[in-house]
Amino acid sequence: ISLSSPNTSHEDSDDCGAIILGMEEKRPNWDKIGASMNNVRTKTLIKDADVVVVRFGDKYRQWNAAFDAGYAAALGKSIITLHPPGISHMLKEVNASASVVCEDASQVVDTLAYVIDGTLPDTPRDGDDFVPIADRLGAGNPNP
Repeated sequence: ISLSSPNTSHEDSDDCGAIILGMEEKRPNWDKIGASMNNVRTKTLIKDADVVVVRFGDKYRQWNAAFDAGYAAALGKSIITLHPPGISHMLKEVNASASVVCEDASQVVDTLAYVIDGTLPDTPRDGDDFVPIADRLGAGNPNP
């Protein structure tokens, strides 16, 4: 298993072009150079991914994350979204393209464990309130 992510250091993300290619006199060009370098990196990571986890929230800019999710969807990648429940409505279209929608990082970890090797958590998320589907539908149900 190999995990990767976009550059989450805002300063490095902004300055990568200037650090690598040299200073530019005009800030708009400086932004474009950095954005273009980040674009190459992110596109490459998404193309090489089997599963793409897209995190949304205050610290993770929705416009970049939504763009990355759309790019992953266009490539036919399996997508897991991660965000607090309070922004679910704003992300309904993004979530519609996701295979799994998680509310916390532990759900992402548990999802990946299940997808990779079939491992389920020891305790269901709903604890004692969990009822297996066969019990909910009845033992004689032809489609348990």
